[in-house]
Amino acid sequence: MDLKSAIRTIPDYPKPGIMFRDVTTLIGDARAFRVAVDRMVQPWAGAKIDRVAGTEARGFILGGAVAHQLSVGFTPVRKRGKLPHRTLIEEYELEYGQDAIEIHVDAIQENDRVLLVDDLIATGGTAEASIRLLQRAGATVVGAAFVIDLPDLGGAKRIEAMGVPVSSLVQYEGD
Repeated sequence: MDLKSAIRTIPDYPKPGIMFRDVTTLIGDARAFRVAVDRMVQPWAGAKIDRVAGTEARGFILGGAVAHQLSVGFTPVRKRGKLPHRTLIEEYELEYGQDAIEIHVDAIQENDRVLLVDDLIATGGTAEASIRLLQRAGATVVGAAFVIDLPDLGGAKRIEAMGVPVSSLVQYEGD
């Protein structure tokens, strides 16, 4: 199945010149969603993975499904202030300012082998911050899996430079 055909492209969102790749259409198509999750799991089948971590918000949907397929638990990586219990926080730089993500302090056990999942990797800033956060919690991040890679923005290479293998299902050049 051609997964690109299940992904909607919205021109000039959130600002002029941006081609927004919207995976909600893929998630809403039962067959495409199933194929995407199966393909995200495939490179990691047989690997020792204790937990999947998914970044807010589409990473929750995809990561939960991947965790189910791998029969492991799921850890949400949330924006600051969204979790009710004590948290570990990781701040990171955005193009214009800072943001922060967090996980519960007890979400990861020491030496857990974790697969990070999200819908898209662009510059890699959020993924890098997620990996640093998971590592601070004691995890070994064994890989990062994405539906979409925008290779011209360098995010996958940035994550691989951290020693974390990256897999993606589709690439959009020039974005």
